[in-house]
Amino acid sequence: MKKQILSLIALTTIFTSCSNDDNATTPTLEVPTTYTFNRDNQSTVSYSGQTNRLLMLDEMGAYIKTQATNGNVVETSTLTNMYANTNSPFNFLELNNASHQLKNKTAVSMDYFELFYGEGSTTEQFELRTFFENQFTNSNLASTGTTAAEGVAGSYLDGSSVRLFAANGLEPQQVILKGLMGAVAMDQIVNNYISINKLDGGSYLLDNTNKVLADGKNYTNMEHFWDEGYGYLYGIDNDTQSYKFWSEYIRSVNSDSDFNTVKSDIDRAFIKGRAAIVANQYDVRNEQINIIKEKLALVTAVKAVYYLQSGKSKLATDNGAKAFHALSEAYGFIMSLRFSNKPNTNNPYFSKAEINTMLSNLLSGTNGFWDVDTLEPKLDAISTQIATRFGFTVTQAAVIN
Repeated sequence: MKKQILSLIALTTIFTSCSNDDNATTPTLEVPTTYTFNRDNQSTVSYSGQTNRLLMLDEMGAYIKTQATNGNVVETSTLTNMYANTNSPFNFLELNNASHQLKNKTAVSMDYFELFYGEGSTTEQFELRTFFENQFTNSNLASTGTTAAEGVAGSYLDGSSVRLFAANGLEPQQVILKGLMGAVAMDQIVNNYISINKLDGGSYLLDNTNKVLADGKNYTNMEHFWDEGYGYLYGIDNDTQSYKFWSEYIRSVNSDSDFNTVKSDIDRAFIKGRAAIVANQYDVRNEQINIIKEKLALVTAVKAVYYLQSGKSKLATDNGAKAFHALSEAYGFIMSLRFSNKPNTNNPYFSKAEINTMLSNLLSGTNGFWDVDTLEPKLDAISTQIATRFGFTVTQAAVIN
């Protein structure tokens, strides 16, 4: 289909951008109350690829949990196939038939793994993908019927849940879920789809200004990129109030009075930024990019500290093993901070080296988490390091839901 040039469409709630009487030609910024955008009475919002990848990640986590609960072996090959979407590993035919996968979206953002790190990006990308694949092996080793113990991979009954732990006490399932929330979803949001380098690359800026549509589509490329970023947050939310991944944790942090504007800040920034793209108001769009980067990183930092402190509070029971679930979640959220992007810097809030040091310190005992006597001061030190960088207190983060 030939590209078409269309006029701006009307939305719902109107916010007029700052202008003066001499700037009468500036388009009016019209911002809807929900993430709803239409052209010719048809939705222009599309993020099916992001929905598929989040569903794939959800099914990976569910597979490990189900196998562990039923006393069955977690097959490394099944998780490997799910990661790369090969050999029809999913329960849903739509996912097996999709062209999408998680592996080829792990650490591939434009800002961090194409432009920012240049030739060095390939090495880190390989390291990260190998790390996650090692968690598949760790899940398998822990599911072979052995009880988890110091230096021994195995299972552990935590209430009604059966959890699998590697020999160092890390829970592979949680590291996979939280780690890929960062290495795929966050990286793609803040370092790719809402990156100015991506949005304004090639002819995208001029095409959007003139409303030249993507071939065969009802949206411009810039509109679509923005939607794809949004999809990595909310792509599998549904009407039954089922929230997963970033959507769940944004709500969790928002439930605390110290951080109770974070969801509205993120949601409004995504809506207003999308409306600014429609209105060709790129300065307004860029302001929303900074808000999203800052607030999503804050959610990650708060949850990292929360789980560090939650793990600390449980160390006195069950020889510490009950704490390992929370500490593994903390590990994954700390990993995710590697993919944050501090506004106006194009750098993460913590460097790769800083993140690696924190993760190494967590597991620096002879048998990782099992050396519970050495854990508390490390958990407090890392909690303080993260909280200080973001300007909140450890106590504030420790009491959220």
